[in-house]
Amino acid sequence: MPTRILPAVGDADAVRSLTTLLSQLPDAEPLTPVTDSTQLIDTLARLAAESVDELPEVVVVHELIGPAPALELIRDVALRFPAVGVILVTSDAGPGLFSAAMDSGARGLVALPLSYEELAHRVQAVAQWSVGVRRHLGHGSDALTGAGGTVVTVSGAKGGVGATVVAVHLALAAQASGRSTVLVDLDLQTGDIASYLDVQFRRSVVDLAAITDITARVLADAVFVHDTGVALLLAPADGERGEEVTDRAARHLVTALRARYEAVVIDCGAQMGGAGATAVEMADRALLVTTPDVVAVRGAKRAVRMWDRLQIRKAEETTVVVNRHTRGSEIQPPLIQKITGTGIAATAVPAHFKELQPAVDAGRLHDLDHRGSVKQALWSLAAELGLAKAADGGTGHRAGHRTRGDRGAAVFRRRREGGG
Repeated sequence: MPTRILPAVGDADAVRSLTTLLSQLPDAEPLTPVTDSTQLIDTLARLAAESVDELPEVVVVHELIGPAPALELIRDVALRFPAVGVILVTSDAGPGLFSAAMDSGARGLVALPLSYEELAHRVQAVAQWSVGVRRHLGHGSDALTGAGGTVVTVSGAKGGVGATVVAVHLALAAQASGRSTVLVDLDLQTGDIASYLDVQFRRSVVDLAAITDITARVLADAVFVHDTGVALLLAPADGERGEEVTDRAARHLVTALRARYEAVVIDCGAQMGGAGATAVEMADRALLVTTPDVVAVRGAKRAVRMWDRLQIRKAEETTVVVNRHTRGSEIQPPLIQKITGTGIAATAVPAHFKELQPAVDAGRLHDLDHRGSVKQALWSLAAELGLAKAADGGTGHRAGHRTRGDRGAAVFRRRREGGG
């Protein structure tokens, strides 16, 4: 399907230059340019009145558009037409304007003089983002009518065992398999999925904490759709605000996400709170990530016992994933299974620091080499869990579906607060 691109340019020479380049982009369908801010809003409003599907995927706004200032116009478009991706064309590509443009709702910035390669790359990324938003919006529907997706939680036996890396790649694999996927950072105090995927976004899971009727449009306003197509619901920048996400709010949230997305991957971190307990309790599959060392395995055993005591989840309904596995380790998966009393993932993630570290340091975990053993293992794990298509018919362990009401999370909260 061609990408519809609407240029908004007031200067005649700039119109010719921009439309010439746009017409050369692969699978691009440049629309008739609009010459001022009023005409742009009127055009988008007319198209939206027919259907969200009639809106262009990309609007390219030139910095000299008038009479409204470019950033003000971008903010207006982003608020009124959230399924449209806006690119700002400007002679000032410095970090100050870039930050201001992103805050206004732009999805990208292209510097003058125009470069074909830069324009093509940005248009492609923004178009992919727009398509993802429309899919998550359900083509304009404001009701959550999904049949019910698969919820997978990923918790760490202790900090630093790689739970976030596992969660990110499970979500990426599910999305790549054609499933609409949301990745939730419920590590409310220290979660940093945004850094792993090189995104900046002001909204977070806290923005949904006080909302009981979480509609598709409310969700669309709160999530950030990554270039890969995965929807991200991020942890708050200020960790203390994580307390606003109660177990009750988490229950509403997981229910809404399950109805909207085919795959819901939740990073619960290593410190269990009421919200995380609720997510683990409600999950179709609850993963506990450990490394094959004594301290981490002890942490996994403590977590499993705590979940059982607090009636969050039984040991046999939990699946342990072994990360940084080596054949020479004294602690092998069967021993970990025996110690914890849990299920064990058939796929162990190998210890290859040199392969993983550059992607982590660059904040580009989604660019991990697909030929590498770490990514292959992580995506095989996704297939084992039923989140992605298995290349070799891989199998996995089955965990029970848990919906006990608020019991587990309530018990956890009472224990945490010193009650009975």
